Amino acid sequence: MDLLHSWGVELVVHLQTKYDKYEGLFSLASTVADLHTAFFWFFPIWFHLRRDTGLRLIWVAVIGDWLNLVLKWVLFGERPYWWVHETRFYGAAPTPALLQFPITCETGPGSPSGHAMGAAGVWYVMVTATLASATEKRCPPLLYKFLQVGLWSLMGLILVVVCMSRIYMSAHFPHQVIAGVITGVLVAEVVSNKKCIYNASMKRYFYTTLFLTSFAVGFYLILKALGVDLLWTMEKAQKWCIKPEWVHLDTTPFASLLRNMGTLFGLGLGLHSPLHTEAKKKKTSPSFQIGCITVSLILLQLLDGWTFSSKNLVTFYFLSFGKSAVALLIPTTLVPRALCWIFKVKREEKNL
Repeated sequence: MDLLHSWGVELVVHLQTKYDKYEGLFSLASTVADLHTAFFWFFPIWFHLRRDTGLRLIWVAVIGDWLNLVLKWVLFGERPYWWVHETRFYGAAPTPALLQFPITCETGPGSPSGHAMGAAGVWYVMVTATLASATEKRCPPLLYKFLQVGLWSLMGLILVVVCMSRIYMSAHFPHQVIAGVITGVLVAEVVSNKKCIYNASMKRYFYTTLFLTSFAVGFYLILKALGVDLLWTMEKAQKWCIKPEWVHLDTTPFASLLRNMGTLFGLGLGLHSPLHTEAKKKKTSPSFQIGCITVSLILLQLLDGWTFSSKNLVTFYFLSFGKSAVALLIPTTLVPRALCWIFKVKREEKNL
């Protein structure tokens, strides 16, 4: 593996040397590729335009990120920014100097890349949903062909930029981002074909959340009992990150796990809330859909601005779970019901 890692480091150095003027683009690509974008931006839009796609987006993102967590614990992937300091591969020769950035010092293992895996899964869902919509609307064959080529090319370009950004930031080796893209597409394809995700009961949401959480925690405890430290990367991140404030607790495996479980549980609560059932009975017009999307996005950005201290881990994890659940309740239940009530009041006032 040292030889493979050394090739990866050479590519990191090449990108940081030859493409340093694209640092802003790479930083943006890494930020947008985070699943936070899918939960706080893509989901509200898709949920109100094409409900099944919104549901598929959440299930693919959550299941994919959960699998990413388990794979990282199994594969023990290194990250470039600490590997160059600890390897004996270079012997007495000077080790390559890798640049670090505010988003470099993630605290989990490196393989496969979560950003690449998440971006691949999310974009696969959105591209296939757009093509399915074009088919339903009987798009002319030639136009459909152009749309098909254009969307898959766009997805490919985005994934290339995301992968380059993760390598440029010294956060991943090339083989880790490639593995992430392949795994992300496979997860999206498999999960999308599960019909049960489109009409899952509250009981299914609850037990799925409980199972995924219990499996991950149980797996961690079993390996810990066997003497395997699955949090070995935290020490490396704190040791080799050039600025302590760049080591973020919200990138730890358990923070990611609870954030995703909160998202899935929040989706279940939102879909099976009496408020959602009431709003669902109303016939929605395009203006109502646009209103729901706009208000949801505004409220979600306000919610996103709510941060909390990581000094108390139990409180931090609990609030992360709650914040993620609320983020799904806003577009699925709270906003549609509130707008229904507002429109109802206005209609009553007009009839007076």
